[in-house]
Amino acid sequence: MTTLTSQEIAQFRSQFTDNTTAMEVLDLIEDCEGDLEDAAMSLAIRAGQQPERANSEWLDALARKWRAVICEQQFRDDLQSGSVQGMMEYLYTMPTFPKILAVPVLLYVLKQGVNNFCEPLDALK
Repeated sequence: MTTLTSQEIAQFRSQFTDNTTAMEVLDLIEDCEGDLEDAAMSLAIRAGQQPERANSEWLDALARKWRAVICEQQFRDDLQSGSVQGMMEYLYTMPTFPKILAVPVLLYVLKQGVNNFCEPLDALK
């Protein structure tokens, strides 16, 4: 289980003041007592997806599916400094990415550690 503290949620709120969708997602994460996987599963169902795995496995699989994009150097530097704004805007432009899941995916990556998450791709270089 990947959990965000109320302080972490507040920190991300400050990055998303102009993004009502992101703020609603953070509200849901807070309602789920910071449980990122539970919130992501609820959002996935709302987005019309039918996850067929356990919560933690499903969010991890979704993040891994987008690893090549998330780990691009231009976004990686921002993520390592805790800023998700640029990456989120880019994900919003991708028609196949469920926009409502951008916040949980990116927060999951941050909680895993950007370098740890991107390590499998680094090994291929």
